[in-house]
Amino acid sequence: MLSGLDHLVITVTDITRAVDFYSRVLGLDVRYRDAQRVDLMLGDTALRLHQTDTDIAPISATPTPGSLDLCLRCQLPLTEFKQHLDALGIDIELGPVDRQGANGPIESVYLRDPDGNLLEVARPLRQPEKIPPEDDAYR
Repeated sequence: MLSGLDHLVITVTDITRAVDFYSRVLGLDVRYRDAQRVDLMLGDTALRLHQTDTDIAPISATPTPGSLDLCLRCQLPLTEFKQHLDALGIDIELGPVDRQGANGPIESVYLRDPDGNLLEVARPLRQPEKIPPEDDAYR
């Protein structure tokens, strides 16, 4: 019935500060929809920023900055991503550590955006090659 995620709203206290972080630190493309809504493009999915004092309706029952825990896939090896964060002076809260992602094992680093949202940046761990079971027909 459903096929994917179109957009996810992130409640922030300062859209300008959030745009700077997500574009400069995470490399997301920015699309300004209007003065109160900005889309940060993550492939074909938008992370939509709403400021806390927005008059946009409808909104969630308790839009709270800093309550999001989001895992993002990284195209770079995590060692390169960590070097990027180090160069920008961005603190890593944890990692790299092994975790379980939606499609198997991942390696992750954790950091926070300016509002305190927890961002997990992950890369799939290589799966060992599957060896077919022995088949008596080939003996």
